[in-house]
Amino acid sequence: MSETAAKPRIRVPSGYRHQPAPSMPKAEAFTFGDAEPVTSMRDIFYEGLLLTPDEWYEPPIPLEILAKSYRATAHHGSALQVKRNILLRTFKPHPLLGRQSFSGLALDYLVFGNGYLEEVRGRLGKLLPFRHLRAKYMRRGGPNADRYWWVPNYIDRTELPRGRVVHLLEPDVDQAIYGVPDYIGSLQSAWLNENATLFRRRYFLNGSHAGFVMYVSDPASNQDDIDAMRKALKDSKGVGNFRNLFFYSPGGKKDGVQIIPISEVAAKDDFWNIKNITRDDQLAGHRIPPQLMGIIPQNTGGFGDVEKAAKVFVANELEPLQEALKEVNEIVGEEVIQFRSYSLDGGEGSPLDPSR
Repeated sequence: MSETAAKPRIRVPSGYRHQPAPSMPKAEAFTFGDAEPVTSMRDIFYEGLLLTPDEWYEPPIPLEILAKSYRATAHHGSALQVKRNILLRTFKPHPLLGRQSFSGLALDYLVFGNGYLEEVRGRLGKLLPFRHLRAKYMRRGGPNADRYWWVPNYIDRTELPRGRVVHLLEPDVDQAIYGVPDYIGSLQSAWLNENATLFRRRYFLNGSHAGFVMYVSDPASNQDDIDAMRKALKDSKGVGNFRNLFFYSPGGKKDGVQIIPISEVAAKDDFWNIKNITRDDQLAGHRIPPQLMGIIPQNTGGFGDVEKAAKVFVANELEPLQEALKEVNEIVGEEVIQFRSYSLDGGEGSPLDPSR
């Protein structure tokens, strides 16, 4: 007989199968992590100047992001366009600079903080009308930052003749190679406004298929009942929808089955507040009076006299922009950019004086 003690034998009835003890539901707490920004901050952080192997500097802020943000919201794009339109209205065309070239120069300067013109000469050396170069595809470099490249994509690159490029830039506090627009601080609000609109659009597109949320918490309901209800809901879509449904739950408790309309869920979001707050941030970033943007006031008092707002806007924003664009004259040596006095009557009237 072995010294090892024999294991006790237990007689198990035929057909018996071990059933694990049911586990009781446990409460679980978890978090979704930190809040994520609407657009990755790496896309818009001031990256500084980067000297590439192609000998030019990459702009401190990606120009592709600024170009996409231009049409992100109605307020951001409209604020830039109203400045461009007023500048174009007061611009005096010159034989060397037409309206279209000036319009492109002004819009690039407002959107990117940089504006470029190319000096064009004929075979005999005669100066021809300046050609507008799109700021999104221009790069500047060289040891003395006096070389310019036209880079429409990652493959093509063309270096422009030296001394032929007129570069107008919005001054930056960190470097003097490229300009930086002054509305950067309001871009986060513009992106939030855009994403709030896109979320609401997706909600309405989805709302055409799901009109309510059916919430079943009745423990008396088994899986067969749930499957039958799911099939009935699927069959109610398409032709002949809006059918009546009947759900029987014997022994169920009160509120065991609830129908929650989607509209009640959507009514709890802050879409209205987000749109209004981000709109105000964008207008503050561009310093545009709401009267000039066509915004309907929500209060009974309104926004005030639009003519007085236009006078203040012209004195504080339009005239400094005109003086900044006139820097082209100092570079070229000829007054190719001149402006007439701005007036609301459409004539050559006197300038709008805010003190009047």
